[in-house]
Parts: sequence; C-alpha cells; structure tokens
Amino acid sequence: MAVTGDAGARSGIIAAMSDSRTPDRSTDRLRATCFHCGEPLPAQPVIDTVSGAEQPFCCTGCAAAARWIGEASLDDYYRLRQSDAARVGTETLDYASWDRDDLLSEHSVAVDGGREITLLTDGMRCAACAWLIDRALTREPGVREVAANAVTGRIRIVWDSARTPLSTLLSRLAALGYRPSLATGEARERERRRERNRWLLRLGVAGLGAMQAMMYAEALYLDTAGEMSLATRDFFRWITFLVSTPVVFYAGWPFLEGMWRELRGRRLGMDTLIAGSTLLAYFASLYETLRGGAHVWFDAAVMFVFLLLTARMLEQRARGIASAQVDALARARPALAARERDDGSVEQIPLSALAVGDIVRVAVGEGVPADGEVLGEAEAADTAFDESLLTGESEPVAKTPGAMAFAGSVCRERPARLRVARTGADTRLSQLTRLVERAQEQRPPIARAADRIAGWFVSVLILAAALVYAWWRMHEPARAFEVALAVLVVSCPCALSLAVPAALAAAHGGLAKLGVLALRGEALDTLARADRIVFDKTGTLSDRRPRLAEVESFDGMTGDAALAIAAALERDSGHPLAAAFADAGIAAQPTVTDLRSEPGHGVAGTVDGRAWRLGRAAWAAGRDDDDAVWLGDGARGVARFVLRETPRADAAAALAALRAQGLRVALCSGDAEAPVARMAATVGIAADDVRARQTPEDKLAYVRTRQAAGEIVAMVGDGINDAPVLAGADVSLALADGAALAQRAADFVVTGGALRRIPQAIALARRSRRIVRQNLAWALGYNLLALPLAATGQVTPWIAAIGMALSSLLVTLNALRLNLADATDPGH
Repeated sequence: MAVTGDAGARSGIIAAMSDSRTPDRSTDRLRATCFHCGEPLPAQPVIDTVSGAEQPFCCTGCAAAARWIGEASLDDYYRLRQSDAARVGTETLDYASWDRDDLLSEHSVAVDGGREITLLTDGMRCAACAWLIDRALTREPGVREVAANAVTGRIRIVWDSARTPLSTLLSRLAALGYRPSLATGEARERERRRERNRWLLRLGVAGLGAMQAMMYAEALYLDTAGEMSLATRDFFRWITFLVSTPVVFYAGWPFLEGMWRELRGRRLGMDTLIAGSTLLAYFASLYETLRGGAHVWFDAAVMFVFLLLTARMLEQRARGIASAQVDALARARPALAARERDDGSVEQIPLSALAVGDIVRVAVGEGVPADGEVLGEAEAADTAFDESLLTGESEPVAKTPGAMAFAGSVCRERPARLRVARTGADTRLSQLTRLVERAQEQRPPIARAADRIAGWFVSVLILAAALVYAWWRMHEPARAFEVALAVLVVSCPCALSLAVPAALAAAHGGLAKLGVLALRGEALDTLARADRIVFDKTGTLSDRRPRLAEVESFDGMTGDAALAIAAALERDSGHPLAAAFADAGIAAQPTVTDLRSEPGHGVAGTVDGRAWRLGRAAWAAGRDDDDAVWLGDGARGVARFVLRETPRADAAAALAALRAQGLRVALCSGDAEAPVARMAATVGIAADDVRARQTPEDKLAYVRTRQAAGEIVAMVGDGINDAPVLAGADVSLALADGAALAQRAADFVVTGGALRRIPQAIALARRSRRIVRQNLAWALGYNLLALPLAATGQVTPWIAAIGMALSSLLVTLNALRLNLADATDPGH
C-alpha cells in the first residue's frame, strides 16, 4: 500500500535510487521526478514499492499504475521505454456510458466473434508504451487482438463485448496513463488501415523479392570467366523471373496504375517513366531469358520498385505528420453528451442526437459537446474552460452567464450548463477541422510547376535514352540496351517530383501544430518573402476586451440613456469595441432598426424613431475629438465615451520578434490619432510607420503604395473592415476570434489571439522555403550529374536504381527536418 513519508526518509529513499532499474534516467533527474510519468514531485511524494525497490511518485494514480505493471510482470516496460509515461492522475473516470449500443454501433464495427474499435490516446510516446498496452489489454478476457501504434497514437482493439465490456478495457488504459478518446470515425479508420496495410504488404513483397533477385543476380555477375553451365545460368534466370513477377505486377501496381492514368490523360509523368522503365527491364529480361541472350536485368526492375516504394512511404509519413492536427481535434470530441430533460433529470445521448436549444451539462474535466451559451444566474461565479486546442491559450478562460463555450474546450473548476447553439459541422471545432483538411489538400504553384518540369524532363529523358541507345547500338551493340535502361532509371525525376510536396506537407503539419492554418497553398512562399507586416489595432493588437473609462452626456441626455442607445447600436455590430458597451451592465436596451455599419466611421441606426450615429466625433457629432467615441445625430452630439484598450499580452514580444527577423512593422487603424499613438508606443512601433484615421480604402491604398515601392506586404487583421486590405495584401493573416469575412479574405487563420505565432509561422515558412530550394537544387544537380555517367556506360541499371532511390530518399528526409524545429523559437 502506498504511503507518504517524511522529508528525511524521502531523501534517503531517493538518494538510494542510483542503482534503479531505469538506466535511461539520470540520478539527478530521479531525485526530482515521478518514477512513472517524470513529472516534478510534490512536497510530500507518494512512496511505493515497484519490483522490490521503493520509488517516489507524484500521485497515487501513477503509483497504482506502476504497482499493477509490476504485479503483472510487465516491469520490463520501465527498462525498455525511451520516454516517460503520461501522468495518470487521481480523478475518477467512468467509462460505463461507452458500453451503450448506440455509441458502439456508431464508432465500432462488428467482426467475427465480437467488435472492432479504433481509439486515440495522447499518452503513447514510444514503442515500449505500445508493448505495454498490447500486453495489458490481451490479459483481459474476451480480447482477441490489440494493435497499438506509437507513431500515430492509435489503438485498435478486437474484443468480445459479451465477455468483457468496452468500459473495462478503457478503464485499464486510463489506469496506466493512456486516456482514450474516439478516433475520427470507424469508416475513415478502416480505410486508413487498409491503405496502410496494402502499402506495407507491397513493400514487404518488394523487399523480399529484391533480396532474392539480387542474390541470384550476384551469382550470375560473379561468373566473370563464363564457366557457369548454360543450364545453371538459365535456372538462375528463371528463378529470378519467378521472384520478380509479383514485385513488378503487385508491389509495383501503384506505378502501373499511375502510368495508365497519365497515358489516358495524354501526358507524360513520373509514373510513366517508373512503370515504363520497370516493364522495359522486366520484358527485355524475359525475352533474353527465352532466347538465351547474354544479359538480363530482373534485378534492376525489382530494386527500382522496392526503393521507390520506400521513398513513397516516407512521403506518406510526411503527409501523416501534417494530419496530426486533425487527430488532435478528433480527440477533443466527447463520446456522449449529458442532455437535461424537462423534469431536470439527465440522459446520456450520442452527439448526433443533440439539437439546437437543448440544455447540456458538462462536468469538470469533460469536453464540451457542442457550441453553446453558458447558463446561470447573473451573479453566479464564472465557469472556466480550457480552450488550448482551439486558441492555444494555456490558461483556462472564464465564462460568465451568456458567454459562448465552444466544442472541443474542457470544463474546469466547476460544472457548467449550456444551451446548445451550434452542433455537428456548424461548431467552431468542426470548422477548424475543415480548415486543416483544406490546407492539406492545397497544391501551390511551385508544386504544380515542379510537376510540369518533371513531365517535360520525362520527355527529354526518353529522347535522350533513345539517342544513347542508337549511339551504343552502332558502337557496342551488346551494351546498348543496358546503357539506355540505366539512363532511364538513373535520371528518373522522382526526387524532383517529391522535392516540393514532401516539404510542403511537413510545413503545413508544423503550421498546424503552431495553431496557424494555411487556407491557400501559394501563401506559404509569399509569407517567407514578406519584408513589411501591417497590423490593425482594435481587436488585433488589443486584447478585444476594451473598457469604458468615462461617460459624458449633454443636452438633457442622461448617461444611462446614452449607454442604452450605444449598447443597442453596438450589440450586433461585431466590432471589438462593442464589448465595452456590452460590459456596461445595461439590462434593458431599446430596439434598433435600420442598423448599418459605416466602415471607418462607426455604426448608425434608428431608435424610437430617431436616427443615431455612434463612432467618430466628426461623423457622429460634427466635432473634432480624437480621443473619444461620440453618440449623436450627425450634427450634434449627446454623449461622449472614452474607451481604453489593453494590448494583447504577447503583442510587444511578437512585434520585437518580427523586427528581429528583419521585417518592418507598421500600424494602420481607423481610430483617432491619440489612441493609435498610445498603442504604437506601447508595442514599440515607430511613429513613421503609424497611420490613424484610416478607412478601409485608406488601408488598402497604403498597402498598394508599399507594394509599388517593391515591398512584399503582409497584413494582420480581424474585423469586417479589414477584409479589403487582407485580400489586397501580398499575404494576409486573420485572427480566429475575429470576423468570419476577414478569415475568408485571409491566406492564414491564426487560432486564438496569440500574436507570438506570427513570427513563429514566418520562421517556419522561411525554413520550408530554404528546404524546398535545397531539394530542387539537389534533384536538378543529381540528374545533371547522373545522366552523363549513365550515358557513358559507367553505371549499371541496378546501381542506377539505387542512386535514383537514394536521391528521392534524401529530399524526403530533408523535408522531414521541418518537423524537428522548435516551434517555440522564432529563430528557426
């Protein structure tokens, strides 16, 4: 049983752990961290015995997990693991609702003898974790198969639900620190597994065939004196033919299928060259075998297929990393929603059964099932939600009654009641998922240009191979075919075609991890080349939480009446300053008709038959006042509101990082001179780069002026009035907490209000541009070097296959380096 010891006993225990069974941990680290999860130890750690030795733990949950692992004789896990486990924690988790038939039918599939389900977990960090999960679950009765993948974080379970309920297996996973969540849908998961298994089987067939073919080919190559009998030689050739056939026609089927598509489309591409070279080597070898010719090239054909399949799988790996954000968003969806009945009781229902207007309850630690309005009394304590997945904000966000809570966030501190406003595909979580998937499907111009170059290169290469064959046919007929085949193989532009897609896939994955979603494929390269970045002020540099500092009223208008009119006008405007009036506590607001927004000026509408304007002093009240918002009828003012904005917490640091990257930072705002100057001084923008009183047309004109001067301008904004300049800039970034129109006009959406992500995104864009250039330079340089060597007969076909494949592997591995960069460091 776990006990808590005093400081003296604890220090003695920890000091004695230098001969622990976990040699991969240093003694210094052991003194301060939990034996199971590696988290810092509290003042009074839990001490428990694992494998005969006392160890410290951060909580009883980790201690219980380690104790069970030891009792199950699975303590080799601690010796084999390469990283710490996830923290187990002490909260009670009830998975009984996962045994419901409606949930099982939606997220699992019936198989012979039971059901199959795919789960996601964030805690699986190395192969030892997958080994532990496999051993732990297979001990449960009724479990037929477990497949845990540490790379993707997926766990596939086949079990007999009549013998063991799913909740028992989930509880075991959670007790070990691998908290489960539902994957992105069983149909999608099955297709993902089938596709992966097909590629793995093809790669296995190609690998075995290549080894066997090379072994037999080596025997033929070593017969340099021609002493091997014809019968033995033919035997080796026919065996090689039998080994090569499944490699060419099964393992190489993706290339054959690609060639067929290209030929049907009347174009030449990389698949045509790959499949054509493979078939040429295969059938020429078969012909030579039948007629007893001097040479066969089965080994070149199978090596070509095997090495290219390896390169293709590495490219898919890069694309898989880019889709990790979709999995992270999938994890945020709870399995069920707790809907409140009319009589106050609660029922558990699938998310698909939720409807707008339903009341749901969210317990502490649970995910929010749909976007909804927080319910409660006006004086009730705030409920906090962890929105880190949606916005990147690490601290929980307090929500007062009436505020919106979003699907994918997690309830903290106290339970919440929500009135559902958006469900399913309409939630912000689903919108983010679509944005990520859309970003992954983009093919920027540079990628299309690389494909066109590769297609042109294939045509030139085929012509060059024909000319080389003709020359060798005249001078040394016996080597003509071999040399021409080597030319085709060694110069295959696989690396050229992989150079850009692999790098862009990795770059989009890195951007998604940062919380920056690319909406247009060509924008990444433009962002890397930007040399000026222009910011809006209100809601972009400010924190979208302005406060009302002062109210003055005139001509018999009371302050409360003026506030009521102003709050009514701003209520549906969508402008960040509306929050200041919403927080003024005006309970009864009049009805507004004919509400309209005047970009660069303010809002106007009719209240109780009288036309009102709220905004710039000159426009609303016919006055000259740069430091306040006025309420008036256009000719005279009846109230003056002084608002104060606070810069976002990371605004100054983000702008300093941008300047350190060599960008010129500017500020364009529709506000008056005084507040704009104050904001600029606070965040460190030079006075020469500040523009106040800017209408949307003025902002766009400023960007056009800088573009005419030869600058590449990036624009950052969030409001409806920023949409024209966002569309007109060379590259634009919109904040996800801003207006939807601004997001549609932008090239990137920055989730949440973290401005620090902008310099990080620029650093990643620049790094991806360098890697694309490196890949293209290598691919072109390699082909220019390899072609003369092959044409002069210095490279055999099988060596040509190795050189070509190594070139493809090099550009793919170089692209994967983008995922090794420290996303928190703008200097990368």
